[in-house]
Amino acid sequence: MVGRFHSSRLCPRRGTAAVELVLLLPFLAMLFLFTVDFARLYYHYSIVTNCARNGALYASDPTAATESPYYNVNPSLAITNAALADASNLSPQPVVSFSNGVDANGNPCVDVTVVYSFATISTYPGLSNPIQLSRTVQMRVVPSAPN
Repeated sequence: MVGRFHSSRLCPRRGTAAVELVLLLPFLAMLFLFTVDFARLYYHYSIVTNCARNGALYASDPTAATESPYYNVNPSLAITNAALADASNLSPQPVVSFSNGVDANGNPCVDVTVVYSFATISTYPGLSNPIQLSRTVQMRVVPSAPN
């Protein structure tokens, strides 16, 4: 008999949970959207970083051209192919640029820069859309003969 007893004081609070959900749902949806966009941004930035590292590693090794599957008669195309090996699922493809130079110690080095235009799911105040993800890796060129 206790289960059938309903208190009259509970009746005015019957829709409280529904009202709380209605008030919090936009905030929770926005928080979910921010989380998904941040995860996507981190994933794409790690791909851009790997691409720059792969291109610099390929360009810094003088024997890579003969032993690599990215070998091409055009060395700049081969470096670009090596850099974009990890970016097969990105559309559009990132832009790869590289330059040869000298580091602070006077050793020959190569700089590989990868730039990708990342589009967020929605627009956020204070952020431009698309966001330019850029990563530059500098690597010393390996001498062809040991010292």
